[in-house]
Amino acid sequence: MLNSFPQVMTIAGSDSDGSAGAQADLNTFFARNVYGMSILTACVAGNSYGIRASQALSPDFIDAEFEAIAADFQVRACKTGMLTDRETILTVANQLKKHDFGPLVLDPVIITKHGALLLADDAFNTLKTELVPLATVLTPNFYEAQKLTGIELKTPADFQAAGQALLAMGAKNVMIKGHHEAGQSIVTDYVCLADGQEFWLSEPYVETTHINGTGDSLSACICAEIAKGQTIEAAIKTAKQFVHRAIANPIEVGHKYGPINHHA
Repeated sequence: MLNSFPQVMTIAGSDSDGSAGAQADLNTFFARNVYGMSILTACVAGNSYGIRASQALSPDFIDAEFEAIAADFQVRACKTGMLTDRETILTVANQLKKHDFGPLVLDPVIITKHGALLLADDAFNTLKTELVPLATVLTPNFYEAQKLTGIELKTPADFQAAGQALLAMGAKNVMIKGHHEAGQSIVTDYVCLADGQEFWLSEPYVETTHINGTGDSLSACICAEIAKGQTIEAAIKTAKQFVHRAIANPIEVGHKYGPINHHA
């Protein structure tokens, strides 16, 4: 039957070492038994030591990618990653409003897991106003949730308040990813859903330098599971377990900061 196989799409940057970005998304899609397509927004030249160069793709080219996919395929769910600047974010938002690519999993790549800012203020504000309201599932990390809401996350009640603030911005469902501090043996995420349900997800902390692409892979797995017909709750829980296994069973690739193991 035409276009019957589950098809999903990532809107993200290309990482040449394959550890993050669209490559991590595509690895996740393959591992979760869906067919993955990609809208590239930028290209990054890097390896396990770090990034050497990056190049944003033009809005015209990004538009052409979207139109090509829309003209042929039936995308059941999509996700975002690195969107680089205000022009790119506006281009993506306009295309998502123009075409039906299914539910959107928005991974708001604003701040790294170590707290480094990745978007300029104008791009951040545009993402907040144009893309967050389109999100079926929003998956900010600890620092991104603080930046988006202005709430400092110190207690469980702070996470709950931030979740409600993100829902009020228009996101349908929210997963705030926890972070690891010295002395912690587990990492705990907070989830609040459109139906009012909320829950916490915890996994043991794994000491490793092979964690590149964890956020990408988490959001990609949620996207894949939604495309296969899973509920939002089930998709999020599956993604949490998938990424934990991928971190807990590392593969030795590169000299320094490596990828997670999608084969686990």
